[in-house]
Amino acid sequence: MSILDAMLDEPAVLPAPAVIELAGLTRSFPGDPPVVALHEADLRIEAGEYVSVIGPSGSGKSTLLHILGLLDRPSTGEYLLDGVPTGSAPESERSRLRGGRIGFVFQSFHLLPHRTVLDNVLLATLYAGVPRAERRERALAALARVHLGHRIDFLPTVLSGGERQRVAIARAVVASPQVLLADEPTGNLDSSNSAGVLDLFDELHADGLTLVVITHDPAVSARAQRRVRITDGTLTELA
Repeated sequence: MSILDAMLDEPAVLPAPAVIELAGLTRSFPGDPPVVALHEADLRIEAGEYVSVIGPSGSGKSTLLHILGLLDRPSTGEYLLDGVPTGSAPESERSRLRGGRIGFVFQSFHLLPHRTVLDNVLLATLYAGVPRAERRERALAALARVHLGHRIDFLPTVLSGGERQRVAIARAVVASPQVLLADEPTGNLDSSNSAGVLDLFDELHADGLTLVVITHDPAVSARAQRRVRITDGTLTELA
């Protein structure tokens, strides 16, 4: 057998699917006329990329976030998460994908004020289906990853804004998601704490985590590896 014949006999190696792929995706809402919040969006985000989506209020950022987080469905087009079509998937499958493959970080932290830092992260392991025997170890490792191992018994109410956001990030990554979605993650922080959170995002990106940060702040957007602008529901890649 020749070398060429041997090569032809070898099975083709298919490229890994993108973590996020939007293909001709639209989202419209009933009205007279209907409100089109996203216009035939195409977007591909590979594993390990750090992408920011920047746009002003009313540009479609929240609609995009809700679709990426499987909290809403597109009107037309398709959204594939790690190669899995999600647009018409049953809600049980979407819930499973959301819990196991997506981590969320919000502007307002959404921590339980009367539960300790450790408890807040432990609760996320429960919802994500982490086996009981692994929960505490995983939660402690996530808090160490965000440099809060010394704050595990504190209540969120006595932490700074930057520390509370780092707890929220630990909660988001404790189940080892495929992608971290961050919605205006520095919106409630001063410049010093904002810088600390963005430094942490750089560390997570360096560790191989895929990040998508939705923001109106050019300084936050500039920290990303790739930048996408959204204007009146239209996505445009920035140089």
